[in-house]
Amino acid sequence: MWTLLLALLAHFFKGREPRHERTLLAIKPDGVQRRLMGDIVKRFEGKGLKLVAMKFLKPPVALLQQHYIDLKDKAFYSSLVQFMNSGPVLAMVWEGNGVVRTCRRMLGETDPADSAPGTIRGDFCIDIGRNVIHGSDSEESAQKEISLWFQPEELVTWYSNTEAWVYE
Repeated sequence: MWTLLLALLAHFFKGREPRHERTLLAIKPDGVQRRLMGDIVKRFEGKGLKLVAMKFLKPPVALLQQHYIDLKDKAFYSSLVQFMNSGPVLAMVWEGNGVVRTCRRMLGETDPADSAPGTIRGDFCIDIGRNVIHGSDSEESAQKEISLWFQPEELVTWYSNTEAWVYE
C-alpha cells in the first residue's frame, strides 16, 4: 500500500517543482478593529495558499517608516504611518505558486470604490484610507517586506498534504 501511495505521489510531482513564492499580507488596524481577521485568513486558506508566518503586533514607527519608504514623498505618508501605528496589525507570510499575483487579485484595488465584489476590499471597504489590508505588490517588494517584518527563524517551512490537490 505504501509503495502505491509513494508511486502516486512521485507521479504527481514528477517534473513539477512548485515555485513557492512568498508574500507579506498585513491586516491593518481598521481590519483588526472591525474583527475581520478570521474572515480574511479563511479566504487565503480556502484558496489553497499556505500560511508560513503570522504575528500580531503594534508595529513601531521605525518599522512602518521603512516599510513605506517608497511613499515618503507623498502627501499622505505621515498620516499613513500614524494610522498604521494607531493599533495592532496582523502580519502574515503566505506561500504558494504565483502568490503575489493571486493575493493582489483577492485584495482588490487599493481604492475600494474600484474593487470588484468578491474581493476583500470590494466586500469590506468603502474608503481608500481604510482599506483593511496591505499586500506586497511584487516578488521583490515581498522579499523586502518579509525581511522587515519577520526574522528568518520565524518563517516555518512545512509540507502540506493538500498540495497535490491544489497544484497540478
